[in-house]
Amino acid sequence: MLLNAAIIFTSFHPGPVSAKSLHKRQMNVSLINMDDNLRQRMPTGISSLDPVLDGGVPPGSVVLLVGEQGAGSREFVQSSLIYLSKMKEAGQNGENRILPEQMIYISFTRLTSSIINEIKTSYKDDLVEGVENYISFIDLSNFYFEKSVVPRGWYSQSSLLSSMDKTKKSDSLIAELTNSLRKIKNKSLIVVDSLTDLNITITGPEDWKQLIGFLRGLQRVAKTWRSTIYILVSEGIFENNKLMEVADCCDAIIDFRWEETTGRKRQRIMYFVKFSGAMPHLEENDLVKFASKITTEAGFEVSNIRVVI
Repeated sequence: MLLNAAIIFTSFHPGPVSAKSLHKRQMNVSLINMDDNLRQRMPTGISSLDPVLDGGVPPGSVVLLVGEQGAGSREFVQSSLIYLSKMKEAGQNGENRILPEQMIYISFTRLTSSIINEIKTSYKDDLVEGVENYISFIDLSNFYFEKSVVPRGWYSQSSLLSSMDKTKKSDSLIAELTNSLRKIKNKSLIVVDSLTDLNITITGPEDWKQLIGFLRGLQRVAKTWRSTIYILVSEGIFENNKLMEVADCCDAIIDFRWEETTGRKRQRIMYFVKFSGAMPHLEENDLVKFASKITTEAGFEVSNIRVVI
């Protein structure tokens, strides 16, 4: 009986594994993991849009949201935050779906209470109930206004000495933004509100160079973080050549604008200027330009898909 046990034991011994064989196994595992990662999406949460994007946004994407006034870029962000909150609450994970670990809203000029109140008053109570429990806010207004002519009492309740101590820790607003981003968990959704505000702080070529360097670094590290980053910017803020520089630092550009329709009525339009990892799918199915609408009951929606020929 002992002999049989010994024979059985030795027959299952894997024996030595060559370095070449081990390397091949590791490569196969890496390729499988890479393939799984390529299929993963972080949903926008907007039910009329996610199927168009094959489930959502590829993780690690920096998405520039360029919007005319009132055309829907802010409502897109608000609706995404609202619906992702509901998905997280319901635990709606999927095989290739990544729900954000954190949802972070970074603001340079706006009060946190003002952002929450805008969301709460724009949509029905049952839609926005408890949404603030799922969003963390980072307020960088102290750093934004510190070197401006705005009186301290308008933006800060802290003492002059306390404010001076905080600003000494960072050389610039971009440096403070970088420090804040480092503290956020991987696989998160980050909203930067807005590039319009950051642009106002640029006073010369060196400041512009710093901004573009920051955006290029952010685009690179977002792939490691596997976080989705929405950056808001108002239409017409940048000259065309500068907008092209900014666009080159982003994985996707979504344009929100108004379009004249029959009877001189205006229609909100959303279209994809570029979308790395999703554009081939969109173009193959002629899904590039959409009519959009905003309602108190459902927030931002795309409808009446426009085929671009």
